[in-house]
Amino acid sequence: MTDQYIAGTCNIGKNEIRQRQVVALIGLFLSISSLIGFISTSASQSVRLGIFLPLTVFSIGWVQSRKKFCLAYGFMGTFNFGKLGKVSKVSDKASLVADRKTALSILLQSLGLAAILTLIVYLLPLN
Repeated sequence: MTDQYIAGTCNIGKNEIRQRQVVALIGLFLSISSLIGFISTSASQSVRLGIFLPLTVFSIGWVQSRKKFCLAYGFMGTFNFGKLGKVSKVSDKASLVADRKTALSILLQSLGLAAILTLIVYLLPLN
């Protein structure tokens, strides 16, 4: 694991990565809780689409922790390898462009993962 900023590749350190892992676990817990509720009530397919939100929380946290890159920091042009919340500004324009490209990629990957998982839940034969 790197402990320094690399434009478009790594913009968070160990503490920030741990924070993203906690977010992923919260999203996973909410998703599993929702799924259990859907199964126990034989929820209709349209109701099951509601799992997209907790699955999005899970997938954003998970992808960010795996990539060691915060999409919000990438869009804002910041990074952090120190104490939680103590961000530094990215100064050069090429790095800002690379970070925003990576942030957009992570957002699209996360939404894609959440959509695929939502589709699986949607297609489950519960009735």
